[in-house]
Amino acid sequence: AGMFLRLLSDVRWRAARPKWRGATCSCRSTSSTAEPHPIALPAQAQVVICGGGIMGTSVAYHLSKMGWKDIVLLEQGRLAAGTTRFCAGIVSMARPVSIELKMADYSNKLYQQLEQETGVNTGYVKTGSISLAQTQDRLISLKRIASSLKVMGIPCEIITPKQVAQLHPLINIHDLVGAMYVPEDALVSSANVSLALATAASRNGVQIHERTSVSHVSVQKGRVTAVETDRGQIQCQYFVNCAGQWAYELGHSVGEPVNIPLHACEHFYLLTHPLKEPLPSNLPTVVDPDGRIYIRNWQGGILSGGFEKNPKPLFTEGRNQLEIHNLQEDWDHFEPLLSALLRRMPELEALQIMQLVNCPESFTPDMRCIMGESPAVHGYFVLAGMNSAGISYGGGAGKYLAEWMVNGYPTDNVWPLDLKRFGSLQSSRTFLRHRVMEVMPLMCDLKVPRWDFQTGRQLRTSPLYDRLDAQGARWMEKHGFERVKYFVPPGKDLLDLEQSKTFYKPDWFDIVGSEVKCCKEAVCVIDMSSFTKFEISSTGDQALESLQYLFSNDLDVPVGHVVHTGMLNEKGGYENDCSIARLSKRSFFMISPTDQQVHCWAWLKKHLPEDSGLTMEDVTWKYTALNLIGPRAVDVLSELSYAPMTAEHFPSLFCKEMSVGYANGIRVMSITHTGEPGFVLYIPIEYALHVYNEVMNMGQKYGIRNAGYYALRSLRIEKFFAFWGQDLDAFTTPMECGREFQVKLDKGLEFVGQEALLEQKQQGVYKRFTMFILEDHDADTDLWPWWGEPIFRNGRYVGKTTSSAYSYTLERHVCLGFVQRFDEQTGQRLVVTTDFINQGDYQIDIAGQRFQAKAKLYPFSSLFAQRRRKDEGELSGY
Repeated sequence: AGMFLRLLSDVRWRAARPKWRGATCSCRSTSSTAEPHPIALPAQAQVVICGGGIMGTSVAYHLSKMGWKDIVLLEQGRLAAGTTRFCAGIVSMARPVSIELKMADYSNKLYQQLEQETGVNTGYVKTGSISLAQTQDRLISLKRIASSLKVMGIPCEIITPKQVAQLHPLINIHDLVGAMYVPEDALVSSANVSLALATAASRNGVQIHERTSVSHVSVQKGRVTAVETDRGQIQCQYFVNCAGQWAYELGHSVGEPVNIPLHACEHFYLLTHPLKEPLPSNLPTVVDPDGRIYIRNWQGGILSGGFEKNPKPLFTEGRNQLEIHNLQEDWDHFEPLLSALLRRMPELEALQIMQLVNCPESFTPDMRCIMGESPAVHGYFVLAGMNSAGISYGGGAGKYLAEWMVNGYPTDNVWPLDLKRFGSLQSSRTFLRHRVMEVMPLMCDLKVPRWDFQTGRQLRTSPLYDRLDAQGARWMEKHGFERVKYFVPPGKDLLDLEQSKTFYKPDWFDIVGSEVKCCKEAVCVIDMSSFTKFEISSTGDQALESLQYLFSNDLDVPVGHVVHTGMLNEKGGYENDCSIARLSKRSFFMISPTDQQVHCWAWLKKHLPEDSGLTMEDVTWKYTALNLIGPRAVDVLSELSYAPMTAEHFPSLFCKEMSVGYANGIRVMSITHTGEPGFVLYIPIEYALHVYNEVMNMGQKYGIRNAGYYALRSLRIEKFFAFWGQDLDAFTTPMECGREFQVKLDKGLEFVGQEALLEQKQQGVYKRFTMFILEDHDADTDLWPWWGEPIFRNGRYVGKTTSSAYSYTLERHVCLGFVQRFDEQTGQRLVVTTDFINQGDYQIDIAGQRFQAKAKLYPFSSLFAQRRRKDEGELSGY
């Protein structure tokens, strides 16, 4: 097989490929021969794409399909000669994240018809796949995925070990408890799929130049203007970084660096000679996550690889100069995966191995791919970091990015994949090296709800971190910021808590319950310093005028008032959900979710006018936020500030600078983001420890205790408060989630998204945010709902849950989610009315088991609490 590998032979690949515009030897190419350039690079183009693998060719294909023709695709070596060349070619739709599932489903359908469209043999074979479960917990995770696949219309079934043996006779089934069978999963030659996409793009006018290396992307006034190559400059409006494992370095070859947090690891798989009786080409692919391996047919033999527990990071320092060749074999390193393969298929013991392939794969800090526009450079788009699923996502990811470039946003919510979910802090080479060593094994590890990464931690912390840690805090991380989940009481067995991770009732149940009880009966303190905090001010009225246009609620309120508002897009969807306090006539203090720090800053920078009298500052790091929740919060704060804090003196949604203890300049807001009474204190960080100590000392007589975000989550969900990034997104409008009262439609003021909301007000909405209380569910013995569970109305699928929690007040599980309505004959979406919600019989599907649920459009609470909910900001997704 030599030092190269293609899943279809190189001879067939070369025969099928047209004569792309060659180029002289690239500085990163290992080729020693130079070919003449038959065609010079164009002087300008609308779009320049860097990278001729599956991602670059998919973006070029979809852009050309959408009518953009002035496109140049540059490849430093040969097309599909990078990671794409070594890809195992498995197209799998068994994905736990909804947007990834949609991308894989689209890719499968695209590849199925690509050969007919282009005449290039893609090697597409519909084999199906079998995902094996050696434990009951693994089977539960497969059942959860199966529920999602079924409601998407993708055939899928949970099968017994005996059925596994019937589908694949070589599989050893003695240790299996079940499996998931997806009959429409497929195999392809990934290099030939790239070639087919390139062929179609070329026919549509895309220019493709091989042996052309990008050295620099020129930027002026925050916009892409040109691309420098080893063959000259191309002026352009858009640049797309599809450089795979080189994407990180390429991102740093810009005047203002574009941070693309990914890192390569070595990925191993072996190839065998054909069996005596060659395996049929349509034999199902096998994924054995508990054994950490995958197995597929390859030319009558076996291709098997996996994700070992001790991965080997690559190219941590300096530029990788390779046009990828097969890296060194390492049989000692591969031995655990080989042992797992022989346990699963004992008949392979005598089979002759042809080659152990070792190739780079790029992984990201959260195991999700990276796409979207750079927050720092307009016109600079990225599609990279596929976490070993490039061929599964290639078609769908290219489609979404092309839509993003042409229309301003994709046709689906891609926030889980957006480059702006990361900050610069995730781009440290040391962080990435350590994180990918954790991420690669996690590809196979069982991920129960609310698991946390262990590497790259304690990066951003509150000044109170050590104090809280000493009191039993258990931590999670969001956007690099450490946040408390709950506090373990003295004497509790910590080992049990950390190790007993489950889909059922968790061990922290009673701990969180006691924190919730304290929030309702006494007073709790939650450190919420991770909030994103901006200050926007101006010399005149520019700040007010600009914010009135960018936000949906009326911000022209008296000084000291707090407004809860959405930052909407043209379609009326939430780009952000925030609270804004008016500090003075010309100054505003904006509080947003933690993971909005990059996205919100970029959105505001893009839309605020360039005015020297208008300033915006990120003050997230300047303030520690303490949330005092509970009926006795007013007593604690009154005694500490020597000021009356009752509703008459300090009304709801009010902000005032006060002294607390010895500290001055504390911004106190009468808002808790839970629907419970209380205050949030924004404390200059140098005073944080003093104020915390004063609050805890003064609160002793009122029963004060620390609490964490799990308690906050339970409180906000039972009060029907939505969570940006989970319940709310760029495709959710205020009209669809009962927030019409937070929109200034009747004020005669123009704002972004206004037309879309007026249209919805007249025509009705096609989905409604709804609260579900599980009725026949036993929290002690039944599987818990976490999020993403299908919702059924009168036996028909109508939507999915977006978040859920156990309500200690109702002693029931509460799920939040959107209900849609479809025409039974055509499947067309119809307007969802209040009667449609109220008159249905609902069930929630948890891993294939359906539980009765009662639907509500308002929370179970007193009239006073309902009225307070309208006053109180619902900013709970932090």
